[in-house]
Formats: sequence, structure tokens, C-alpha cells
Amino acid sequence: MFGDLRETREKPLDLKEKLAEKRKAKEERKKLLGIVGIAIAFAIVVGLPLVLLIGTRPAAIVATGIPSLLLCYNYPRLALWGFLIYMPFSGTITYWIGGGNALFQLSKDAIYVPALIALVVQCKRKRLPILIPKQLLPTLGLLLFSCLLTLFLVNGMQELLPYCQDLGPNERYAVDAAGNYILNERGLVVLNPCKEGSPFFQGVLGLKVLLGYVPLIFCTYYLINDKKKLLLLGRILVMLAIACCLLGLAQYWMLKTGQCVGTRNLMGNDLFKPTVEAKCLVGGALLYSPQVGQIRLPGTFVSPWHWAWFLVANAGICFATAFSDTSFIWRVAGLTGMGLVFVNAVVSGQRLALAAVPVLIAVLLVLTGQIANLKRFIPIGVGLTLVLFLFFSFLNPDFIQERIDSFVGRWNTSPPQQFIQQQFQYALANQTGILGRGLGKATNSTRVFGPVSLVETFHPKLLFEIGWPGLIAFMVFITHLTILSFKSYRSVRDRALYSFGSSFWVFMLAIGYFPYWYPLDTDPVAVYYWLFAGVLFKLPEIDKQEREKLKAAKGKNSSRSKNKKSNLRKKKLSAA
Repeated sequence: MFGDLRETREKPLDLKEKLAEKRKAKEERKKLLGIVGIAIAFAIVVGLPLVLLIGTRPAAIVATGIPSLLLCYNYPRLALWGFLIYMPFSGTITYWIGGGNALFQLSKDAIYVPALIALVVQCKRKRLPILIPKQLLPTLGLLLFSCLLTLFLVNGMQELLPYCQDLGPNERYAVDAAGNYILNERGLVVLNPCKEGSPFFQGVLGLKVLLGYVPLIFCTYYLINDKKKLLLLGRILVMLAIACCLLGLAQYWMLKTGQCVGTRNLMGNDLFKPTVEAKCLVGGALLYSPQVGQIRLPGTFVSPWHWAWFLVANAGICFATAFSDTSFIWRVAGLTGMGLVFVNAVVSGQRLALAAVPVLIAVLLVLTGQIANLKRFIPIGVGLTLVLFLFFSFLNPDFIQERIDSFVGRWNTSPPQQFIQQQFQYALANQTGILGRGLGKATNSTRVFGPVSLVETFHPKLLFEIGWPGLIAFMVFITHLTILSFKSYRSVRDRALYSFGSSFWVFMLAIGYFPYWYPLDTDPVAVYYWLFAGVLFKLPEIDKQEREKLKAAKGKNSSRSKNKKSNLRKKKLSAA
């Protein structure tokens, strides 16, 4: 895992090579022990005084954070595996260990960024390509150029404005020559240009949210370097899905039985709002007010809508393993994961998950051609259906009907197509220039640097922030990526690799053009999207390796058969 990035053919090792490998492994162990020793010493020497100065939690972050950066930089591939495993539990760690501290919310990036830098350094040293694939450079460059224009010309110019709180009453609002307030088309008083917070740093963070995980294409290309690693990736993600779904069901059970109060004891509008104070077992903000039919569970994540997107994403991930893995046991595990994802989509109260999970599975069945293989899974499917039926019967049929009624009521009140249209109208009405209102101005995670507008769908959000040029550049980039990844996986001959590729590509197709809410701004969907793109671009190389192995195996078998024939001839001649 920590050796050369280049692929090497398998061949028998002689004594010198074995001794060299042993020495290398010994050096790696010494290096690891040395780094761990430095980390422990740093935590003790620096952490203990900081506990007295700034408190336990901030001191723990500093004392463990810096050594963690060092470990992630020295072992980038191991760090990337850790990043994938840690991500579904980051919300639980943020609120149950970190107390909601903003530094804990950045902890996953403290794993990802050092690993990314280390891989870039390794590739430069070995003269390996960094931009994967090179054909993506024009559209990626166009998107980056458009975003940087907005960052410097919009966010940068806003940084030069005076602070709103420094303006007097007559300076803050626009007035006409007669001294009357100027109203906009919606009847609101027009504000004079001023700033709140730091627009430029808000734009930098907005750019990071939009494009920060694109380098995962490069990382995955060098992380998944053979078929075993690809199977390992699918199996790890399925086990994470099963673990998180079981914790989500445990969370629901504790709320239902009264072990967690939720929001049932609150009053008025608080009965309808998720809150961190109501958290239960895992995750963050939670809503559970059964007396008014309200339930929105966060699972292991910071909020219910993060959990909803995790369920949607893992419907596709579990599908890929269920229909593509070479092991029967792991195919069953994938089907089990699909069942648990569907159960959680029902009990979580998230209408998005309830609608999108079965639709995505149906789309995957049709577009990947796996619908023809359903007969192989009928016995397992019948068993899972029986388990789901018993589970839902235990839940109470009224609960299931309540969730369906909630979904239908929401659809009738605000149809998705009408909602998306309203979001585009809002984004268009708030345009102040061709380059948008500024990066991060409608991104929830950037509100630490200033106020943000609520735009609840992804493409109108892009239009609001970076204008028509940025939105068009993003869609051109996504379309180019989709076409290139399609061509990449379609060239694969190995059936298992092709099946994984088709499942991942359909997932990318659905998420990249999904018009409702903002999956590409949401962990972990954004991470999985760019991760699978990297896998798709690596598949032809892995397929080539598998063909070479098969060819070598056939060569060995043919040489053995020839040897057997020659031995038989010799025996016959000697007998004669």
C-alpha cells in the first residue's frame, strides 16, 4: 500500500528481493513507530499545558490534530481509507465528542488534505500524471476560471465595502432626492452597498465546498490500483452502510420507547424544527414530535437532510456490490444493505429518501441491465421482503401510512417542478451582475464568514452565486466528465469490473443532473461522486491487469500440459 505508485507484474521473488522487501518493511515499521512516538510526546508536552489555558476540547484538538496531519501525510493511502471510514460518523463525533465545535467539522478535511498533498508530491517525484484524465483539463479550467472571476471581481470587491454596522441610519438605506426611502420591486427598503463578515473568505470557503473534492478523482486513481482494492472499496462502503443503518434504527427505537425525549415536550413552532438539544444516541439535530406527526432523524450525521442523502447514495453503493461482487456472501451483504437503507428511508421521516431510494434502485436495474439477472436473487429477495414485511408490521401500519401521507401532502402543497421553478425565479431576481452575487453567498457552511441566502436547489444556487457563466461552465464540466467516464468503463471486458463501472456511472449520472436540493454540496454524496469518477477512469487499467493475469495463467496451464505430454512420450519410449 505504501510502495511505488506504478503497477508491477506479479513474478516469483528471488532471495535477494525477499531480503530487500523484509528490510523495507522493517524500515516502514520503524518509521511508523517513530511518528507514533512523536505524536504521543507532542500530545503530552503540548496538550497538558493547553488544557489549563484553553480548556479540554480545544487542547485535545491541537494535541491530536497536528500529529494526525503528520501521519496522514506520511501514509496517504491509509489516510484516504480512514477518510472514507470516518466520514459517515463525523457528525456523531462533532456533536457527541466535539460539542459542536467548528474545528471538529473540519476534521475530515484534516485527513483528506494532507493525503492529497502527499500523493501529489509522490507523483511529481515519480513523474506520474496528476490531472486524471488529461482530456478533462479544458472544461475544468473553464469552470475554475469562471469561479475565480467571481471570487476576485465580486467577493473581492465586496470586501472593500464598509461594514453595515458602521453606517448610520441615513447612510445604511438608499434614499431619493426628497429624502424618502427607495423600495425595490418587492416593496422592501433598498440597502446601500455594505458588508457583513468577510465576503472574500466566504468566497474561498464556497469555492472549497464546490470544487474541493474534485481532486478525489486523482486520489482514487492511485488508491484503487487493482481488482482486489475495488472489491475492498465496495465491501467497506457496504459495511459502513449497514453499521450506520443499524445505528439509525437504534436511534428510532430509543425515541419510540421514550429512552430519548426528542422534541415531543417542546411547544409551538419548536415542535416542527430539528434541534441539536434533542439529539439521541448518534448524530446531531433531530425532530421527533409524534403527537403532531413530525419525525426527521439525522442518523449518524449532523442533520436529517445529510442522512437522507447518505441513504440515497448507499442505495446505489449497496446495489453495486449486490450485483457485481465476485463473492456470494458479499452479494448477500449488499442486498441486506439495500433492505436496511429502504427501512431507514421509511422510519427517518425524510420524504426525499422515501422517494429517491426506490427510484434510484429501479433506474439502476434498468440502465445497468441487471434486471435480466434478477432470477439469481429471487430466493434472497423473497427472504428480505419477508423480513421487511415483519419489521413494518411490527412498526405499525398506521406509521407507514403516515409517512406516505406526509410525502403526498408535501408533493401536493409544493410540487417539485413548481418548487424548482420558484428557486430559479428567486435566483434570477437577485442577480446584481453577470458573475452572480458571490461564491458562498448561498452555501450553508460558509455562514461563519457572513450571512447566506436560502436557496434550496443546487442549480439555482449556482446561478445565484456565480451567475450564468458559472452555471454553464459547471454543467459543461459535469457533462464532459460524464461522457469521458462512460467511454472509460465501456471499454472494460471483465464482467465484474464492467458491472461495478455501470453502477457507479448511473449513480454519477443521477446525482450530477439531479435538480432537487443540492447533493453535490452535501457530504457524503459529493465525496462518493468524485470517488466513483476516479474508479471509472482506473477501470481500463485494472481490466488490462486482469487480462494479463488470465493470459499468464493460460500460458502456465499450456506449458504444464505440454510437459505432461512429453513425459508420457518418454515413458512410452522407455517402456518400448
